[in-house]
Amino acid sequence: MSKIIAVMVFIILAAGALSGCASASSETETTAAEPEMIEEEETVELTYPITLKTGYSTSEDDPRGAALRYMKEIVEKETGGNIIIDIHPSAELGDDDRLIAGLISADVDMTVSSAGNYAIYATRIGVSALPFLFDSFEEAWNFIDSDTMQDLCSELEPYNMHVLAFFDNGFRCVTTSDRPVESVSDIVGLNIRTPDNQIVMETMSQLGANPRTYPFSKLKTALKDGWFDAQENSVPVIYNNGLYDYQKYLSVTNHSYDAMPLTIRADIWNALAPEYQTILESAAKEAQAMNRKTVAEQSEECISLLEKKGMTVTYPNLEEFAEATQGVIHVFSDVYGKELLSKL
Repeated sequence: MSKIIAVMVFIILAAGALSGCASASSETETTAAEPEMIEEEETVELTYPITLKTGYSTSEDDPRGAALRYMKEIVEKETGGNIIIDIHPSAELGDDDRLIAGLISADVDMTVSSAGNYAIYATRIGVSALPFLFDSFEEAWNFIDSDTMQDLCSELEPYNMHVLAFFDNGFRCVTTSDRPVESVSDIVGLNIRTPDNQIVMETMSQLGANPRTYPFSKLKTALKDGWFDAQENSVPVIYNNGLYDYQKYLSVTNHSYDAMPLTIRADIWNALAPEYQTILESAAKEAQAMNRKTVAEQSEECISLLEKKGMTVTYPNLEEFAEATQGVIHVFSDVYGKELLSKL
């Protein structure tokens, strides 16, 4: 059966929605291009055993790595080795944008990445990153597991992406090299690295910083060389990837919750035997539960570990930060629509 997949390989959400982000620069390796339509004439035919080439951008010590290894163990055991998960950490198969695009080009079979990184294909999948939307992991998980969010997953299907589960990356916090962030005024003027996530970039812009995107796999070197004054990531990512080596201050801003869809190529998913679909989905949910537990625990435990590594930790008044970023939701209101925003 003929299947049309629209491939959007340029980095843009929606022209009207990004007027507030115009000043944010990008240093990603992605090259802008016109939208391209790819027609697939044949469905995938699988001959078992199959190997699912799986990549992610952070180190193997990251909680998503542990969860993927746990999922691999379950799947390979329960399928009798008919499905093998071949895991590549640390951007071995490319940074997040290339990994996600690889699901379309068939260079990658599975990946897990922040929801905002999928937004160039399905803009609304990144809605959970809006600033100060959730006060706790439990609130965030309730929304991610809701019918509303599950319905949004279908918007990735036309791009050959099927969501198996949602891993957790935690709440994003700011780190700096030369001064602590204790109030909004301390962020003003900072050259801060962000992912290619328009919500996070707009949040930093409204706080007065100068956000620039840059591949995560090269971030540590960039911090060492002084290309950025600051960066923002979850506490587990900061610790497990050694960002404390070149960042002196951690400010627990918790400004954005970072959900991570675990996605598999939809053409492979649709071609799998039903019993293998059940095994994969069940294993993904078990890995999701493990990942969430680990991230929630590490979000607390790693703070003291970061202090032992020499970081100074501050806890700014988040009400001031939330007030300063109230305009972010209005920038994206046309993209998300009133119906979706009313469910937040």
